[in-house]
Amino acid sequence: MVDKLRIIYSEEVNPWYNLALEEYLLDQVADDEVMLYLWQNDRTVVIGRNQNAWKECRFKKLEKEDGGFLARRLSGGGAVYHDLGNFNFTFLADRDLYDLEKQLSVILEAVREIGIEANFSGRNDLLAAERKFSGNAFYFTGERAYHHGTVLVDSDFEALVGYLQVSEEKIKSKGIDSVRSRVINLKELSSEITVEELKEKVAASFLKVYGNEETVLDEKYYKPSQMPELEQLFEKYSSWEWRYGMTPDFDITFSNRFSWGEIQIGLSLKDGYIKKVEVYSDAMEVELIAQMSTVLEELPFQKQDIIAEITKLDPESTLINDINKWLTEKKF
Repeated sequence: MVDKLRIIYSEEVNPWYNLALEEYLLDQVADDEVMLYLWQNDRTVVIGRNQNAWKECRFKKLEKEDGGFLARRLSGGGAVYHDLGNFNFTFLADRDLYDLEKQLSVILEAVREIGIEANFSGRNDLLAAERKFSGNAFYFTGERAYHHGTVLVDSDFEALVGYLQVSEEKIKSKGIDSVRSRVINLKELSSEITVEELKEKVAASFLKVYGNEETVLDEKYYKPSQMPELEQLFEKYSSWEWRYGMTPDFDITFSNRFSWGEIQIGLSLKDGYIKKVEVYSDAMEVELIAQMSTVLEELPFQKQDIIAEITKLDPESTLINDINKWLTEKKF
């Protein structure tokens, strides 16, 4: 039962602080409460937990030429662009209170409140006028979970296209001509709407969907840069190792696209054994992808051994079965 609601606003626009605060809040959420965290990043590309930064983003243009930020989040999914024309939301809760349909209804009802019909479609998208205005991703750890996403209000799509490197396979699979054709700013459908107004409507919708006479509401404005306990998390999110990571020269690379997303497996070999593995993917199953990197190391470079180890991770998983079928058909 939800006894307490908390709405947290970040006053920072630095993605490393905001993602640090998000992880901090995940550790703080109580068993009987649901948090709504509202935040904004300025000129930022945020990639999924298992994505290859070198492949997803034109990072030299973003960081060196334009003074923007590259960030990596805990959740899976693909790369997204943030600026002050959009805002981000995160629902944080105990697993027993985590309810994706209810959480999405908060956003959808807020958008409908401004006269725009919106709906959930696909694995993680919110649509208006049959185009995407919000992408969503998810993260689970222990007994806690979060669901976060973006809301495009008046974002700079030229910058979005300029910074993101979307693969031709992804574009073709969606039957579209460009990144720009897939997304829409809500301001195109309601010219008077502002980011701040819609944030207020999301906060009101949160209270309406979750609240009752006995629910306690707590609203706070955080300035993460003035919170010393966040410093270690900030150092993680801002570090080169977390954002870019090591990208070795692989001896062999396999890549493919499936209904659940893209995957790239890079293998470094020595004396017929796999010595280094990197698995990049925009799949939502963060832990499965991460575990693949671990179980393949030190295996002989033989198809049956690789497939057998991958199968052990989760024989019932569609993702695992798709990968195994693909590898079975490959010649190596």
